[in-house]
Amino acid sequence: MRARSFVVALLAVILATVVGCGGGGTRASGTTLTFWTAEDNPDRVKATQAIIGRFEQQTNIKVKLVPISEDQIQSQITAASAAGSLPDVLAAASLGVVHSLAADGITDSDATAAVINALGRQTFSKRGLSLVEVDGKPVAVPSDSWTQLLVYRKDLFAKAGLAAPTTFDAIRTAATKLTGEGMAGIVAATRPGDSFTQQTFEYLAVANNCQLVDQAGTITLTSKPCIDTFRFYVDLIRDASVRGDQDATSTRAAYLAGKAAMIIWSSFLLDELAGLSNDAHPTCPQCGSDPSFLADHSGIVTAITGPHGAQPSQFGELTSFVITKGANQDAAKLVEFMLNDGYLDWLGLAPEGKVPVRTGTPDQPDRFTDAWTHLQTGVENRKPLSEVYPPEVLNELATSTDTMNRWGFPQGQGRLVGAQLATLPIPKALAAALNGTLEPAAATKQAQANLEQIAQSIT
Repeated sequence: MRARSFVVALLAVILATVVGCGGGGTRASGTTLTFWTAEDNPDRVKATQAIIGRFEQQTNIKVKLVPISEDQIQSQITAASAAGSLPDVLAAASLGVVHSLAADGITDSDATAAVINALGRQTFSKRGLSLVEVDGKPVAVPSDSWTQLLVYRKDLFAKAGLAAPTTFDAIRTAATKLTGEGMAGIVAATRPGDSFTQQTFEYLAVANNCQLVDQAGTITLTSKPCIDTFRFYVDLIRDASVRGDQDATSTRAAYLAGKAAMIIWSSFLLDELAGLSNDAHPTCPQCGSDPSFLADHSGIVTAITGPHGAQPSQFGELTSFVITKGANQDAAKLVEFMLNDGYLDWLGLAPEGKVPVRTGTPDQPDRFTDAWTHLQTGVENRKPLSEVYPPEVLNELATSTDTMNRWGFPQGQGRLVGAQLATLPIPKALAAALNGTLEPAAATKQAQANLEQIAQSIT
């Protein structure tokens, strides 16, 4: 969710810098590995290069690092595949990218399974592994995740005698009671055509067992759980939020200013609540004398439960390492290193948004999870996570992958998920319901019809 910087000059040279060839057969060891990463922020590129440097020293295997903007990965992979110049390994690949590459036959499931087995399947989150499987085979090695959160003001909830907002009813009750002059009960994304709105809505949808498709691949947005989720979202925003289109920046600003009792955002918010980023600094009345006020007085909810939900669920993003078809034989060694000796440094790029999906080693099952809690978070200012948040908050984050649910991927519809993100019919339908153009039931019908057209166009 946090914006990634993109160096335009890379586009002109990207294919020229890629080493190796795609197509038939595995490339022999001994040549330079090409390692693409979506972590293209300059500081993260520098840190990743340092990790790779250690790998090169230990193995005497050369690696060329190529950072690529997240929104350019799909097009660059397509171009590289056509040119026969795929990278050996792709890092920080989202679920959408992973499943799209698998559908195009670009991933190497055998090499992937070998890496997972070598590291120990039991050392990974079971849910994390299931999210990267296609027809029972892994198509990527899961690395880390960020989760969507419902962050709330514990002090305001305690004063009002409110229960933690873990259910739709509790969220509605708290939002209504805490809405007042200068205070929104909740802020959440509403801007049409914004992927943040899609993520926010999906967070509530999966909690209420509203699925994008069923097991047969039939689109199910007009189901009762989905209609009820649309209605819940619309009523919540109309009755207890702020006017106008809201996005990631405006909702965050409202909560940091102490003008909202709840916010739906990603775990990348956590360092900003603690005043560790100059780009998004707490400005609440109490924050001038105590920059960590919001971190100290905020609670988090990962998984929530709607009235149709059988169990608590939440939206999140899982990122993975992808070994491409025909990759250099040494590619597996690099991925194993990144998830073992180099893993904590990799998580350290942004620990608040890189929750370990590999919890430890066979001999030390909690090694990485325990060490992750002490990694430094922040941008201009940095502190260990354990100095900013109590153990119960960090434990909630550490186990969040286990309750992560995503539209379409478990049903094998990853291509549809990726395709609809280009036009975002669901946020547009939601906006129509919010402005009164459509009733929630009619809005779901509009979104369903648009998704059916998208599905037909990609078959």
